[in-house]
Amino acid sequence: MKNLKILIIIGISSLAALGAACSSAGTNTATAPNTTTASAPAKNTTIASSSSAANAAMPAEKPGEETPASVKAAFPDAQSFTKQHKDMTPAQIASIEKETNAKTPDTDHHSYLAFSTAGGARKQIGAATVVEAKGKEIVIVYENKEGRPFVKEIRADGVPAAFLAQFAGKNHDDKFQIGADIKANGVDDGLVKAIAEAVRVDALTMQTLYGAADKH
Repeated sequence: MKNLKILIIIGISSLAALGAACSSAGTNTATAPNTTTASAPAKNTTIASSSSAANAAMPAEKPGEETPASVKAAFPDAQSFTKQHKDMTPAQIASIEKETNAKTPDTDHHSYLAFSTAGGARKQIGAATVVEAKGKEIVIVYENKEGRPFVKEIRADGVPAAFLAQFAGKNHDDKFQIGADIKANGVDDGLVKAIAEAVRVDALTMQTLYGAADKH
C-alpha cells in the first residue's frame, strides 16, 4: 500500500513539473493556481519542482522534439532537455489578448526544461521559451520569484545586447512600453515593437499557465 501511495505521489508530481524557470542559482519557477485570468479554470502545473522524485521522473527529450541549439546555448551546463506542452483554454487566450492587445502565437504553449546530472542526481537547472518577432528567433529564459515567472534574460542573434538587457527582471505586470520601459537603443522601431510585444505576450502566458496567484 505504501508503494502504491509513493507511485501516485510521484505521478502527480511529474505531471505538475514544467521547469521553464528553474531551480539552480535562482532559475526556478514554481507554479500555483493563477488569478490573472479570472475566467480560466484553476488549471496549473509547476514550471520547476524542488522534488528530486519529480525531476527524476521527467521524460528525456523525445525524437522529433529536439531542443533548439539557441536554447541549449543558454544552458551550457545542461546534460538533457525536455520539451513541455501546455494547452491554453479559449478563456485564457482571450484574457491574454485583451490585456496585451496582441495575438497569442498558438494554443499549444511550449517551454524547454534544462536538466543537469552533476553529482549523480538529475535536477532541473533552468527553463526557456522560444518566440518569433519579425522573423527573428527570441529565446526567453525565466526565473522564479515568489512563485511567479520573471524574465532572467532574452537572447536574439543580431540584436544589440544593450537593448535585450532591458527585459531582464520584468514579468507579466510590466507593460513593456516603448520609450518608457523599453528604449530602442539603435534597434529598428518595427523590431523593437515586435520583440516587446512577443516577450510581453509570452510573459503573461507563462504567468497564466504556471504562475502563483497575484497578491495584488
